[in-house]
Amino acid sequence: MLTFAISRLLRAGLTILFVMTFAFVVLRLSGDPALLIMSVDAPPEAIAAFRESWGLNQPIWEQYLAYIGHAFTGDFGKSMRDGRPAIELVMERVPATLAITLPALALKIGMGIPAGIYAALHRNSMADRLTMAASVAGFTMPSFVLALLLVLVFAVQLGWLPASGNNGLSSAILPILTLGIGGAAIMARFTRSAMLEVLGQPYIRAASAKGVTWHTVVRRHALPNAAIPTVTIVGFMVGSLVAGAVVVESVFSWPGIGRLLVSAVANRDLAVVQAILMVIAAWMVMANLAVDLAYGWLDPRVRGTAAAH
Repeated sequence: MLTFAISRLLRAGLTILFVMTFAFVVLRLSGDPALLIMSVDAPPEAIAAFRESWGLNQPIWEQYLAYIGHAFTGDFGKSMRDGRPAIELVMERVPATLAITLPALALKIGMGIPAGIYAALHRNSMADRLTMAASVAGFTMPSFVLALLLVLVFAVQLGWLPASGNNGLSSAILPILTLGIGGAAIMARFTRSAMLEVLGQPYIRAASAKGVTWHTVVRRHALPNAAIPTVTIVGFMVGSLVAGAVVVESVFSWPGIGRLLVSAVANRDLAVVQAILMVIAAWMVMANLAVDLAYGWLDPRVRGTAAAH
């Protein structure tokens, strides 16, 4: 298990380094931030001084080496807009993002898994068909469309909830529902498929033939084995929490990381964009690492395969 964990940690570190490198190169090749921040009408001397003060006049490979070197010490640069450390600006927004993403994750799991299990145990029933129809509608609808529909119904028509801003718990309900409904639909479909596959295995039929009650078969044999593939989709949802909040935070004017990313991209604030992408990448990589370790714990065959390689 230790060898398995070390190999996954090394892969996680290389993945984060790759994302940081890719983001750095793409942002540097996408345009000159000095022209946007200073405007094209600024004197050439002022633009040149701005480039020199932020190291933009150096070759890109020198900028990259300096960025990586500082990043390993925890310095991800400063915002070109206000001069504050980029990572400080990002971490200020983390609590607001987690305030809607963590409840949304609980909603996805709390709604999706029971619905998928119930649909699988009542296959081809009316409840199964209704559950799957609702799940198809949930995961095919874009998040911004769902957000606008929720605003139209609960904020405009009924007036029960605010349409935007961060004014307490009531302001968080619509963003949480927007993030949670689509994920719950995906979770329900995936859980149903996993359960149906397990219920069709010979050992399930053998347990039933021995006289074991159906409740015991489901609880002791079906659910534990269906949990192994379900861990994958849960890990994916955990990893995509922050990235998935970008659109929702913009629609609801929620002051989280996603809204900061949109603002930083529009302003060409390179250090802030890079810091946000690094945080998102680290979050996703750590979530995938947790899934790999959970796989190794739930299924010893995975550890054996990793050790063989």
